[in-house]
Amino acid sequence: MVKVYSYKRPEFVRRVGQHILQAQDVAFERDPQGSFTVGISGGSLIKTLYEALVADKELAPRVKWPQWHIYFVDERIVPLDDPDSNYGAFKKGVLDPLSHNGDHLNLGPTVYAINESLVHGGPEEKEKLVQEYSDLLPGKPFDLLLLGCGPDGHTCSLFPDAPHEYLLGLKEPVAYVHDSPKPPSDRITFTLPVIQRARDVAFVAEGSAKQDVMHEIFDKKDLSLPTARINSIAGDYVSWFVDPAAFEKVTSVVPE
Repeated sequence: MVKVYSYKRPEFVRRVGQHILQAQDVAFERDPQGSFTVGISGGSLIKTLYEALVADKELAPRVKWPQWHIYFVDERIVPLDDPDSNYGAFKKGVLDPLSHNGDHLNLGPTVYAINESLVHGGPEEKEKLVQEYSDLLPGKPFDLLLLGCGPDGHTCSLFPDAPHEYLLGLKEPVAYVHDSPKPPSDRITFTLPVIQRARDVAFVAEGSAKQDVMHEIFDKKDLSLPTARINSIAGDYVSWFVDPAAFEKVTSVVPE
């Protein structure tokens, strides 16, 4: 059953951080010397990760960064220093502050970026980029996926409109999206099978702009929306972290 938690900031940030650390600790209970595999989205999640895992003086010391392996659940096919790059945003927002947090050099996570040498190529290079990223994925299910939710109900770069419906039926773990309705148009994305296999899926969604889509996801259960589809196929290990503004129009679910 999908779990929904609603908090205002700064409690919202702390609860997201606690959930992440719980998933980390569970992973290391299974294999103390293993890796914690995490897939993250971009956007506002980056700021939340910084506040919870780098700036929070209680939570930050518990993060075992050297054992983290971080992937991007979707990525824009642009150079890594481009303003639209999720890797670039994560480097600027988390990795750079982390590296000297506490006035000393910290060992950070292993982060898997796209092959920058292929971003300006044609269709063959784009397909190679997708295949290379797919080959980097862990052989085991992801320990945690941290996903966003767009006002249209998309997550990763899985979009709900008819031209992109094919993305929801793909079996390959990583797909090339050549016509994203949001620029930049060329992207890669995790597909539903990867999300369905994950041990823990957490959506992070804030703001009044999400009110209508939350109503569609939770009250109407519109399975044409990728986010609602994930609730349906992976609900036993899906959590939503929302703020009251985002969840204001939902009537069928009372957050825990």
